[in-house]
Amino acid sequence: MSTASSPKAAVVLLSGGLDSATVLAMARAEGYICHALSIDYGQRHGAELAAAARVAAAGGAATQRTVTVNLDAIGGSALTDAAIAVPAAPSVGIPITYVPARNTVFLAIALGYAEVLHAAAIFVGVNAVDYSGYPDCRPAFIDAFQALAQIATKAGVEGHAPRIMAPLLNLSKADIIRRGQALGVDYGLTVSCYNADPLGRACGRCDACRLRANGFRDAGVPDPTPYLRG
Repeated sequence: MSTASSPKAAVVLLSGGLDSATVLAMARAEGYICHALSIDYGQRHGAELAAAARVAAAGGAATQRTVTVNLDAIGGSALTDAAIAVPAAPSVGIPITYVPARNTVFLAIALGYAEVLHAAAIFVGVNAVDYSGYPDCRPAFIDAFQALAQIATKAGVEGHAPRIMAPLLNLSKADIIRRGQALGVDYGLTVSCYNADPLGRACGRCDACRLRANGFRDAGVPDPTPYLRG
């Protein structure tokens, strides 16, 4: 692949979940040539990475690649340490499914990739409404990372750092689903569950499953999620 791309190019962090699938569709609708970037960070299951490949293909990404970063080597989260159970009860405060430094690492990799591509933007599906317990899903984090991009890269020093785009930041899950449905997103391709089986079937009990199910209900949209229970 060329080390240069269109000025309208964007890197889209694509996990394979509902939010990132919506962000890909939104970036495409804005006219960006989208380069999907997925991260294998040592998460509990690979179903979401398989979903990311499906979503990238269906969503019209120009390219899709996966970078491996072994955050399971430091653990500290139910998503990276098999000895820590994914909670079935609703979490209070910052939940054990928070992965230390995950979005900082993800955006750092995306920033490097964007600089290689000469991309104008990095799209990320963080959301402060439904995930307010996560410190790296808040407006202050996005603002701080934008400031970092402007001083930590050649592109930034030269005055054209990529913009960090977080279009879901202040949307409810129902609003996200409505936006995606209007853009033709096939949510049946996505996996949001923290504890999905190898086929991508959702547990129906974790925080991610609850937020997703409630979002479809509140949006008045049929839920295409395959559940292990119910």
